[in-house]
Amino acid sequence: MPVKPTLRKPAGILLILLLIAGWAVLVANGAELLTGLPWPVHALYFTVAGIVWILPLKPLLQWMETGSFRRP
Repeated sequence: MPVKPTLRKPAGILLILLLIAGWAVLVANGAELLTGLPWPVHALYFTVAGIVWILPLKPLLQWMETGSFRRP
């Protein structure tokens, strides 16, 4: 029996793109506060910022797949 397609996956993709764009704006604006600091501070900031945006993806991807934010 065919499964009826849902809008979760397209909506999830749109949310992921919005998350990435919003995070990029926040990180770029936050980087202005680091002006004049040594390069290791910049490297640490961008390394952490480049990893942290991934954290909300797990529940979002799970929702896209199952329709629930919690594990079944």
